[in-house]
Amino acid sequence: METTDKYIDALLTENRIFQPPPEFREKANCSDPGVYERAAKDPEAFWAGFAAELDWFKPWKTVLEWDPPFAKWFTGGTLNVSHNCLDRHVKTARRNKAAIIWEGENGDTRVLTYWDLYREVCKFANVLDGLGVKKGDRVTLYLPMIPELTIAMLACARIGAPHSVVFGGFSAEALRDRINDSLSRVVVTADGGYRRGALVPLKRTVDEALKSCPCVETVVMVQRIGRHHGDESFAGVKEGRDKWWHRLMETAPMKCEPEQMDSEDMLYMLYTSGTTGKPKGIVHTTGGYLTGVYATAKWVFDLKDSDVFWCTADIGWVTGHSYVVYGPLANGATTVMYEGAPDYPGKNRFWSIAEKYGVTIFYTAPTAIRTFMKWGPEHARDHDLSALRLLGTVGEPINPEAWIWYHKHIGGGLCPVVDTWWQTETGQILITPLPGITGLKPGSATRPFPGISAEVLDERGKPVPPGAGGNLVLTKPWPGMLRTLYGDPEKFRAVYWSKYPGLYLTGDGARRDADGYFWLLGRVDDVMNVAGHRISTMEVESALVDHPMVAEAAVIGKGHDIKGQAISAFVTLKDGNRPCQELIDELKDHVVKKIGSISRPDDIFFSAELPKTRSGKIMRRLLRDVAEGRALGDTTTLADPAVVAALREKYEEDGD
Repeated sequence: METTDKYIDALLTENRIFQPPPEFREKANCSDPGVYERAAKDPEAFWAGFAAELDWFKPWKTVLEWDPPFAKWFTGGTLNVSHNCLDRHVKTARRNKAAIIWEGENGDTRVLTYWDLYREVCKFANVLDGLGVKKGDRVTLYLPMIPELTIAMLACARIGAPHSVVFGGFSAEALRDRINDSLSRVVVTADGGYRRGALVPLKRTVDEALKSCPCVETVVMVQRIGRHHGDESFAGVKEGRDKWWHRLMETAPMKCEPEQMDSEDMLYMLYTSGTTGKPKGIVHTTGGYLTGVYATAKWVFDLKDSDVFWCTADIGWVTGHSYVVYGPLANGATTVMYEGAPDYPGKNRFWSIAEKYGVTIFYTAPTAIRTFMKWGPEHARDHDLSALRLLGTVGEPINPEAWIWYHKHIGGGLCPVVDTWWQTETGQILITPLPGITGLKPGSATRPFPGISAEVLDERGKPVPPGAGGNLVLTKPWPGMLRTLYGDPEKFRAVYWSKYPGLYLTGDGARRDADGYFWLLGRVDDVMNVAGHRISTMEVESALVDHPMVAEAAVIGKGHDIKGQAISAFVTLKDGNRPCQELIDELKDHVVKKIGSISRPDDIFFSAELPKTRSGKIMRRLLRDVAEGRALGDTTTLADPAVVAALREKYEEDGD
C-alpha cells in the first residue's frame, strides 16, 4: 500500500490526438519545435528575447536575480506598461486600429481605437494626479465590464500607482477588506451595472463598504446607469468625497508623460477570493509580468494584426488582467469586452457577439463550455462562426468530452484548442499547447511553455513515474510570477515555498503521461482517499461528463467508516433529460467502465445547477459541507447562494 500513500491514482485514459492543421502550422507565430530545447538550455536568454521586443526607457543590467523564494527580473531596467500598451502603437499604423470592441448587456456598443484609448488613459491619469494620487499610491477599482475599467488600469500604470481591481460582484464586506488591506486613498466605481437585465448597484455597495474604510478620501463614479435614466440620483452622491468621472474628464489635459518605472515596481495587487480566511493580496510587478503576458499572448493565441480576440473573463479576475487587457494590448491586438451574462437575453448571446464582430480567437472557461453543452449546440449552429481559427480554455481542467464538444460544435472541427493552465499567482500561462506545434490530447494542457520548468512530485519530493499523479511544482522562476503577498512575505514563503524548499508549490495535482504531457487533476485538497487509493475528483467528473446525458458534474469525498471516504457526485443533465433511479445506476456503471470499479460513486444526486464561485469554479468545499451536514460557512463568493440551500434540501431528501 506504500505507493497509494505517495501517488495520486491516475485512472482516466485518453488516446485521441489532434495535430495542428497544416495551414495553421505554416503561418503560426511559433512553428519550430526546437524552441523548447533552446529555451531549456538558456531560459534567461529566452525571456530576454521577448523583453527586448518591448520598449524600455533604460535597459536592464541583469535578467534574473534569484534568492529563493524571491525573484527579480530585468533588474536595473525601466519601462512603463501603459506606454507599451498604447504609446508604441499610436506611433504606427495601429493608431486607428480598434483596441477595444465593447458591448454592454443591454446592447449598447463602443469601439475605441488605440488613439482613442491613449487619449482617454492620458486624461484619466491626469485626473488621478489632480486628486493627489502619486507613484506608489494604491487605487481600488470596483467597476462593471466597461471600457472605463481598462482605462483606469492603464492610467494607474501610467503614473505608477498600483491598482487593486475588485470584481464587481463582491459584497461590501469583501470590498471593505480589500480596500483596508491595500490602504487605497481613491476608489473608482460606477453608479451601477447590468446583469441579466437587473441593475447592479455598485455605488451603494461602495458606500456600505466605506463606512469602515477611513483611508479613502475620494470616490470617482462612472455614470453607467444614470446615462440611460437621465439623472444622477442612482449613485447617491456624497458631497465633497464623490466626483463624477465625466466631469473630471471634461477639463483633464490630453497629454501625460508615462512614469519611468523600475522593472520590479509593483504594477498591481489582486486578491484571491478567500474561500477560507483572509484574502491574499497577490503582488505582480512591471517588467517581468509584462514580458510574461506579452510572450504567452503572442505565441499561445498566435496573435496577428488581423485578429479579433475575445477572452470572456471578467477583468476582476487575473485572466481578465492578463488576457483581456495587458497581454492583448501589449501585442497591439483588438480585444473584445462584454459586460453581461452569456444567456441574456438568450442562450445564443456569446455566439451572436462572436458573429457580429468576426471574432477569430475565443478564450473561455470549461464551466462555460459545459453550460453550452447543457443548452445544446443549436444555439451556436444558428450563427456564422466561420471567422474562428483558434479556441482556448482556462480556469480549471477541461473534461475530454467537453473539449471534443467545443472543438466540434464551436470550432467546426477545424480550430486548435489551447487548454491553458496557470494561476492568479503565476500571472501568465505556464502549461499550454503551442497551436502551430503541439499535437492536442483532449483534457491535457500538454507541455510547459518554453522557458517554464515543471515537475510532478510525491509527498517526499521525489518525481513520480509516468502515469502516476502527484503535486505539480515549478522548479525555476518565471517572469510573471508573484513577488510576494502584500504586506506578508512570511506567509508568501510558508504557503508556496515551504513544502519543497526552493520549489513553487502550485497546490494542484497532476500526472505526466509517457509523451511528457501534463494532465491537471484539480486541487490537491480535492483528492479523495477511497480505501487507500488517492483518486482525483477531476477524473471521476470527466467520466460522468463522458455520458451523453450529462452536462456537468461535481464530485466530493464524503466521510466513510470503512473506506475512509466514499465518492458522492452531484450531476447536472443536458436539457431534455430527466433524472431517475435507472439513470443513477447507469451513471455508476459508466464510471466503472471508464476508469474502474474503485471509482464507482456511492451516491449520485441531480441538480439543475451547481454551486460556483463568482469566477465560475465549482465550490466543492460547500458540496462537502452539504454532504456531511456541516455549516455552510462563508458563501459571499457564490454566484447564487440559493443553489446551495436547494442542494442541501435535495441531499437531506435523498440521502441517509
